[in-house]
Amino acid sequence: MARDPEQGGAYVFDLVDDGAADPAGPLVPQVAAAGDDPDGDDPEAEGAAPGEPPAGPGRSLRGAASVAAVLAIVLGTGLGMDGVRDAARTERMREVHGGVVDVSAPLTETWAWEGDVGPRRAVEEGLGVEVAVLGDVLAFESGGELVALSAATGAEAWAVPLGTDPDCGPTGSVGWGQVTTSALVCLAGPDADRAVTVVGPDGAVSAPRVLSAADTRRFGEPRPGPDGTVVRAERTGRAPTSGRGDGRCTELGECTGTVRAGQDLTVRAEDAVTGEERWRVTIPFRPTPADQCANWYGTSWDGSGTAVDLNDMLDPGGFGARISDRLVQLYGCGIEAVITSDGVMLGTEIEPGTGSVESLRNGGYTSYTFGEEVRTVLYDSAGTAVGEIDGYATEAGAVDGSEPDLLLGVGEPGARAAAYGADGTRRWDAGVTTDAQGFLAQVAGTAVILTGGGTVRGLDLASGEERWAWKDTAPGEHGAELYVARGFTDGQYVLLVVENGYGSAGLVSLDAVSGEVAWEQYGEEAVLDGAGQIGGSGLLAIDGNLLEVMPDGVRGLG
Repeated sequence: MARDPEQGGAYVFDLVDDGAADPAGPLVPQVAAAGDDPDGDDPEAEGAAPGEPPAGPGRSLRGAASVAAVLAIVLGTGLGMDGVRDAARTERMREVHGGVVDVSAPLTETWAWEGDVGPRRAVEEGLGVEVAVLGDVLAFESGGELVALSAATGAEAWAVPLGTDPDCGPTGSVGWGQVTTSALVCLAGPDADRAVTVVGPDGAVSAPRVLSAADTRRFGEPRPGPDGTVVRAERTGRAPTSGRGDGRCTELGECTGTVRAGQDLTVRAEDAVTGEERWRVTIPFRPTPADQCANWYGTSWDGSGTAVDLNDMLDPGGFGARISDRLVQLYGCGIEAVITSDGVMLGTEIEPGTGSVESLRNGGYTSYTFGEEVRTVLYDSAGTAVGEIDGYATEAGAVDGSEPDLLLGVGEPGARAAAYGADGTRRWDAGVTTDAQGFLAQVAGTAVILTGGGTVRGLDLASGEERWAWKDTAPGEHGAELYVARGFTDGQYVLLVVENGYGSAGLVSLDAVSGEVAWEQYGEEAVLDGAGQIGGSGLLAIDGNLLEVMPDGVRGLG
């Protein structure tokens, strides 16, 4: 059977007798990569089997004719092996982050679905369009249901009724944080009878479990958590009666000073189906700048639940959270920490309000701090620190899956961009001094990065040497300068999403190796409908399909 060798590798054909039981049977050529052949010392590989006469001229001629026919098909134009290689690349694009089957030609609409996408409150509060990727479907709340669309066709794969006041998660805002999860946890119903269900990629729903009012009183209000959990959080410990410090916030939200005393925060995760406790973590209170204690939290979890002095606008008990598929990120007065889906607490070394923790696609995590010198600590999947690098560690927005993912260290203006392995080992410094601002794609041996002034550069993935540079010269709407927001790839080309500060402006496809423009669409010619949507124009790649997700509908592009 033919195997896809390394790019540029040679092919060697062995003649294997497929007609041993039939002397007149044909000889079938077998394709193997160079180096896989026998060394020539095996007599059975060179002639007849022991005790059998060598093949006569008739068989040799028939074998030669078969070989010639197959060689003509396989090697006559090179299309045979190119087809095998393209098929392997296409399948790889369905599995990798930011992978699309084909972006070599201008995109058109392939299907469209109309309806509300995501919770209305999230859109109205400016939180974006909240969705989740479950296998090869896009899932979101719509009209009191949890709806799943096939990424390939746009057909509704399934729909699950949710009940009153639904809250499903984890989800992410399109263009800012893609959430890929194996299941969604949904809470619904009035407070006294609020119940939880778990919905899988095929639309299967677990039996509802009524959430315990006693658990709510003891552990706090419930929220959908990662990895099939319900997460609760509550301030714990003795509330200080004095010594809070000199922190003050006016009714206009102007805060000064430091809040020096407050309560800890205990976070508990329970299995959404059984109710059994998975883990419990207590985040200690730490002295915090008063602007982290302002009374600006507005929804469940986001507030202290106790009386707040409206003349002071200071809420020492306030806290909030951002929950993704692998992290529970907590913030608030005296609280700055992240808990993984396994219950490991990270980021406690970061001063509140000065940094954050993010998850990596390889299963690890990064923690970084703002300041004069930006540093990033790398963690493995168990939460153990494995390395430290200069600058912010960023992953490529799109990869082709042909090589291990690199991390790009984005540092101060004028600094050299540097690439690192998952353990923090420095692979190279860029051969040019660049103001690196983002890592758009890792594809075809090229690191595609965004640098100062909106220039996109292709760097050799092995050495960091510059291969090419491209800058958008199309005029921006309202005189706004254009910039590249995101990237996708089909393993050969890089699709750049160009914005102008008001939303989508166009699409440009570049050859990843040469940087040459394959095609571009701007203004009315652009296939994008998401005008005014900042952050990648609502584009999302699922199972090799490119989708544009908007508050009032979803479209397939291809």
